[in-house]
Amino acid sequence: MKKLFIIAVLMIGTMSSWAQKQNPTYLAYIEEWKAIAIQEQEDYGIPASITMAQGLLESSAGQSELAINAKNHFGIKCTNEWFGGVYYHDDDSQGECFRQYNNAAESFKDHSIFLKRPRYSTCFEIAIEDYEGWARRLKECGYATDPSYAPKLIKLIEDYRLDTLTVSRAVKGSAAVAAAEDTVAKPAPKPKRPLKATIVHSSEPIMVIHNDPEPPYVEPLTAKEERDSFFLMHPRNRCNGIQYVIAREGDTYANVAFRLNVRERDLREDNDALGRELAKGDRIYLAAKKRTGEEAFVWSHTGQSLWQLSQEVGVKIEAIQKWNELDPQIRTFRTKQRIYLRKIKEEDVYQR
Repeated sequence: MKKLFIIAVLMIGTMSSWAQKQNPTYLAYIEEWKAIAIQEQEDYGIPASITMAQGLLESSAGQSELAINAKNHFGIKCTNEWFGGVYYHDDDSQGECFRQYNNAAESFKDHSIFLKRPRYSTCFEIAIEDYEGWARRLKECGYATDPSYAPKLIKLIEDYRLDTLTVSRAVKGSAAVAAAEDTVAKPAPKPKRPLKATIVHSSEPIMVIHNDPEPPYVEPLTAKEERDSFFLMHPRNRCNGIQYVIAREGDTYANVAFRLNVRERDLREDNDALGRELAKGDRIYLAAKKRTGEEAFVWSHTGQSLWQLSQEVGVKIEAIQKWNELDPQIRTFRTKQRIYLRKIKEEDVYQR
């Protein structure tokens, strides 16, 4: 009985000690973001336990300056391929450039896309349940400069039982495990040893054949990852029931079509843009514009082009020409005009 009493006291003491480690702010953060961490695991094969631990550590459970002002929960800095918002903050050096997001959910999504870069490909060789292996590999790949980064992640996972987020998904089904296995990076083929230049003798002038090695293979982003990355930097809006984004510096119809996994010609036709180049600030409709508008008519501006008005109201150019009996040669409005966006009715004519 005495032994049982001692064991019970030790167990209660251990449980009490474990309970004292639970920071209410951390618990609230986990509750708020655990569903997204699990979803990211299923979509990208990154353990939910690792995502949640990094979020807790990097953002101080959403209380850091970066998390509050830049919605950046993972301390991801600007890189050459980042064209989104930026926030300057002192870190390893003074005034470093960090990525800025519209909301924290975008930060979680970009964290997953960021870890799909070749630099972190060896992380996906580790089992999704092995959070210790993932934590150490992230540090080895250079995610953070803090020498105790991996032990800190592991301690957070164990203190808050974040490993159950990964296990619970694996128990419910094999989707997350399959996703992890699908994303395991295949080792890059070893480059062939370069051969010396070979001189071939013939009646023709001397010809030198160079046998250079193949460059190392870099795993490209999947079509879904390309789309997710595109929409991170191009928030979707809606006009006349059709989704559109705003073109940024460097966008072209070709590269936008590639990232959306659609034909460039289809994208151009949806935007009445055959023979037209994309400019910063232009609307890019993600589906064909309609033949009627939300309003009966609008007023054009002096000097406004027919294409600009068409993009502004989400109505096809040929439909605007039809409703207003416009000369096909007219491309710019010289004066302010009432432009009908549907078949003219008597009440439309007298409406001011």
